[in-house]
Order: sequence, then C-alpha cells, then structure tokens
Amino acid sequence: MTAISQSRIDELNAKYMGKHPQEILRGVLLDDFPGEVSLVSSFGTESAVLLHMVAQIDRGTDVVFINTGKLFGETLRYRNDLVARLKLLAVRSIMPKPALLAASDPKGILWADNTNRCCYIRKVEPMARALKDVNVWISGRKGFHGGGRSKLPVFELSDGRIKINPLANWAQNDVEAYFAVHDLPHHPLEEDGYKSVGCMPCTSPVAEGEDVRSGRWRGQEKTECGIHVSKMGVRKLQPSLATPRSRTA
Repeated sequence: MTAISQSRIDELNAKYMGKHPQEILRGVLLDDFPGEVSLVSSFGTESAVLLHMVAQIDRGTDVVFINTGKLFGETLRYRNDLVARLKLLAVRSIMPKPALLAASDPKGILWADNTNRCCYIRKVEPMARALKDVNVWISGRKGFHGGGRSKLPVFELSDGRIKINPLANWAQNDVEAYFAVHDLPHHPLEEDGYKSVGCMPCTSPVAEGEDVRSGRWRGQEKTECGIHVSKMGVRKLQPSLATPRSRTA
C-alpha cells in the first residue's frame, strides 16, 4: 500500500469541509482517487443511501460485502434487490476462511461464548483480505449512532489507509429523507423493529427511544465487530480460544 500521512488526511478534511456527501463521493471517486476506492457495505438498514449515491457516480465502483455465514436471509435478499435495482457492477462477497471455521467454530456456535473471536473469524479477517491492496475505502458510519461514532471525522487514517465516512455528520432524519426522495427500498427487517442489522444470533429489535445500535450484542459491553477498530484494538478484542468469554442473555 502507498504510505498515507496525517497531513494528507487533514488536507482532505479541509477540502471537503461542509460539503454534501454526494459532493465528497464525486470528488473522491472521480478526482482524488479514481479507480482506487472501495465501498464496504453491510447491505443493512441504511446502506442503500451510500450505495445509491455511489451508483449515480460510478456503478463500477468496487463494493465489498462480508458474508459472515450468519446473516439473516432477509439481508441476503435485500443485497440482491439493491444490486439489481442500482445496477451495481462490481460487488464482491467475501466469506470466512473454511479452515478457520473448521478449527475455531466447527459447530457454528462460537458466537454464544466468544463473540470477539467469532467476529474476528467471520468479519475482521475476511475484511483484511478484501482490503489487502486497497488504499482508500468508504464506510457508512454516522455520528448519530453514538458511542465511539459520535465524533467521526469525514476522513481518517486507519491502519495506513484512508477511511472515508461521507455520512459522518448526517442526522437520522437526513437518512430518512434521502430514502423518501429517491424512493429507495428499506431493509425488510426494519418493520419488525430492527434498526441496525448484523449477524442473526447477535442482533435484536430496538425498542422506542433506544439507540439505533442498541440491538447489537445486547447485554454486552461490546459495541463493534472489529472492522472499525485499529489493529491494536482488534488484538484486544480477540481473546484466546483457551479462555472463552461467556455471552450474557
């Protein structure tokens, strides 16, 4: 990978300060880093916004989708619907390594007692492979999701790469308005109370008044799978198999 400096990040944040996400994406995809950018999408409840924006600029943009093998069937069908509707041309589905699954999760129930290790095998490691030769990638994170996301910059330096959060400063009503204006389909689980959708065993509906991501790893201190955590942070999130961590109900 090409070395990226913090000064370059600062330049980009200054250049695009106050710009609409569509302007940021157009500049990044066509001017600053043409042919070098990947969009990482979960095809979750809010994913259609960024996917639609990118499709309006370059439908051939590389889109990375991590299929953990534990996703809701509704998510997979929603992915297929959006890919067809938006005419996305370069969606890559990345799966966990079979050897890692066989060694660490042969019964497929690792999530029940070691969620960090499960996330590492099913999301973090596949993500690292997908972005091995990528210098610049787009994330769908937003500040209103709270927690560690509350003060997101639009551009940040992450493990030597440029990570772009075009929707960092959007509010929930901005997202809802974009869906309405562009007549985008919603994730089918939204009507059942799922405001943020991840893997099926570790996602639950959200009650009125709860944070958007409160249904993820409910009852645990865990708030991130690890793909948005630095390499040092990931090592902390990846406990030894010899000391499994129990999952509370």
